[in-house]
Amino acid sequence: MKRSFPVTFFFCILLLADFAAAGIYRYEDENGVIHFSNCPRDPKFKLYIRESKEDAEVEPGEAPPSFSLVDSKNFDFLISELAKKYEIEFALVKAMIRAESGFNPNAVSRKGAKGLMQLMPETALRMNVSNIFNPKENIEGGVRYLKYLLSLFNNDLRLSLAAYNAGENIVAQLGTIPPYRETVDYVRRVLSFYQSYRK
Repeated sequence: MKRSFPVTFFFCILLLADFAAAGIYRYEDENGVIHFSNCPRDPKFKLYIRESKEDAEVEPGEAPPSFSLVDSKNFDFLISELAKKYEIEFALVKAMIRAESGFNPNAVSRKGAKGLMQLMPETALRMNVSNIFNPKENIEGGVRYLKYLLSLFNNDLRLSLAAYNAGENIVAQLGTIPPYRETVDYVRRVLSFYQSYRK
C-alpha cells in the first residue's frame, strides 16, 4: 500500500506548563497516514522527538546566545560578495548572521555550532568549509547551505530558516515550523532583521 504523509498539526491554545518536556508526537492511522502533533489529545500519539531542556530554557538573566541587538558593518563586504555569488539577498544573509552570532566570528554555541553563521561541524563538512572560524569560509558555507534549503523547500523562506535552525529533516517531515521556542523565535528574529536591513 502506498503511504501518504499529509501533516495534521494541532496547536494548543494554552502553553504547556513544563515546556522542557515538550516535543513532537506522531501516530500512523489505519490508512497509513502519519499524523503529527505538539499537543496530543489522543493516546495513540507516541513521543517522536523530545524538545531538549537546552532548547527550551534560558538561565535567569541570560540572553539567548543566538540573538544579538548589536549591528555591525565589519563583514558587509564579504556578505555582499557571497550573497551576490549565490543570488541570495544581502539583507537576508546579514540578518541571519546577526541572529546567529551577533557578528562574532569566534562564536560557539552550547550545541557546537561555530562562527558567524553558526555552522555545525557536519554542515561545514557538507558545504566544503575547511576553516569554520574563517569569516569568508563560514559565510560562504552558510549561504550555500541556505541556498540548498531554499531549493529544498520551494523558496519558502520561513521553512528554510526553520530548517537552518532545527534541521532540514524535521522540517521536511512536519511540513511546518517545528514548535520549538528557539526555532520559532529564530525565524521571527531573522525576518525582523531582514525587513530592517531591506529598508
